[in-house]
Amino acid sequence: MIFAWLIVLASFALAIYFYPQMPEIVASHWDANGNVNGYMSKFWGLFLMPIIATVMLLFFVLIPKLDPLKKNIEKFRKDYDGFILIIILFLFYIYMLTILWNIDYRFNIGQMLAPAFAVLFYYMGVLVENAKRNWFIGIRTPWTLSNDKVWDKTHKLGGKLFNISGAIAFIGVFLSNYLSFLVVIVPVILFSIYSIIYSYIEYKKIVKK
Repeated sequence: MIFAWLIVLASFALAIYFYPQMPEIVASHWDANGNVNGYMSKFWGLFLMPIIATVMLLFFVLIPKLDPLKKNIEKFRKDYDGFILIIILFLFYIYMLTILWNIDYRFNIGQMLAPAFAVLFYYMGVLVENAKRNWFIGIRTPWTLSNDKVWDKTHKLGGKLFNISGAIAFIGVFLSNYLSFLVVIVPVILFSIYSIIYSYIEYKKIVKK
């Protein structure tokens, strides 16, 4: 958690440092083909991501205190804290790419993002596979939240599917922007939908028994 807060502080430090060097209007969003399709003012272009990271980190800190099943979160707290660090690093990495682009470094944005998504998805798999029933973290469907067995079976499967999504996402490093976008996004969406359907099927099996 200390390291995560240091990364957030480093983001604000970078915003202050690069502020004089940035154009008044900065690129802030790219389409699936790697073309810039979104802009914002210099201030928000530099400070929005650090602010988002701060709000997210505060929310992550509060979750274990707010959840009625907080004792279950403590059972996988090490994985949860690891995920917090990974996602803050993920945001910091995207932030650095945005700064570099706006000071005239050019690169294939899809290829640069692919390994970051690969690491994020893979670690999401680690977190999901070890998560115990709670109201904030994991594959929260009416069926997983209603039954511990359904929760455990769904999360064991979902964790492995997210691991696979991470491995597939890494292939995007070697592809064009559009193909990179597809191999990052499509598998994780399909696997998420499948996990939801699987939780329903497993719940119906238990009810039938």
